[in-house]
Amino acid sequence: MKLWNHYHTPHSIDQAIALLNQYQGKAKVVAGGTDLIVELREGHHPIQEALIDVTQIPELTSLAADDNNEIYVGAGVTHSQIVKSAVLAARATCLVESCGVVGGPQVRNVGTLGGNVAHALPAGDGTTSLVALDAKAEIIMNGQRRVVPILEMFRGPGQSLIDSTRDVIIGFRFALCGDNEATAFKRIMRPQGVALPILGCATWVRLNPAQTHFEVARLSIAPIGPTPGRAAEVEAVLIGQPATDAAIEHAIETALQILKPRTSKYRATGDYRKEMIAVLLRRTLQLAVQRARTGQAVPEGIGME
Repeated sequence: MKLWNHYHTPHSIDQAIALLNQYQGKAKVVAGGTDLIVELREGHHPIQEALIDVTQIPELTSLAADDNNEIYVGAGVTHSQIVKSAVLAARATCLVESCGVVGGPQVRNVGTLGGNVAHALPAGDGTTSLVALDAKAEIIMNGQRRVVPILEMFRGPGQSLIDSTRDVIIGFRFALCGDNEATAFKRIMRPQGVALPILGCATWVRLNPAQTHFEVARLSIAPIGPTPGRAAEVEAVLIGQPATDAAIEHAIETALQILKPRTSKYRATGDYRKEMIAVLLRRTLQLAVQRARTGQAVPEGIGME
């Protein structure tokens, strides 16, 4: 079955934008293609006049830390490359843990972080961790280069801020964990059948210098709503509290009162998913606190299905 007429591999962002402009909405950006090609084969999109492959653009395939304790991850960086990054494993552990459970090895070898965000699915594993890391996305939109908070990238289930026939995600920036800071990610999957996560949770914490109390916390639990988000009210409960199991249980009680996951025939019942909120928050918060205190983080669950 013919799915497109032309295939281009530009070597710069300017070339990619020029090609998109040339096709006037009849071409799509593609990277790993793990979602797009499936959607084309299933008839969710019309036959494309062209696909614009952005995996040969250096800025989209770069992964580098700078002197300001920040890291840049190009939108075309694959999940496998993220998993293999020593700096991300040590100082943005949740992203490694979330990208390490995306699909199987073949999918991780070609699927990209930018594709995870571009498809705007509420349960995107990489997206969940980017939210907890408070990342910013660099994009070309309407011909202009912009930097936007990660949560602004999502407009609804499968609805992105950007138009993949005209715009390009360049990459993501976020602060690496410093002293007394750490992250963790866990998810619960269906044991068989449709490969969809029942629930995923990414946690970022900062403890006070004495490592006795929470200073700040960021929590992303998905899918709960139509777009990725932060559990801000639960985060607020933790601020200033002792970094103990008792405080974590209090935060869990708050989460169970506030968060209302719906029943999904593809995932699980709302009641079951609510119980899993407690499980995932407990696991990730305890693990993040442990990592923040020791200053050591070894990613868990990589490649586990």
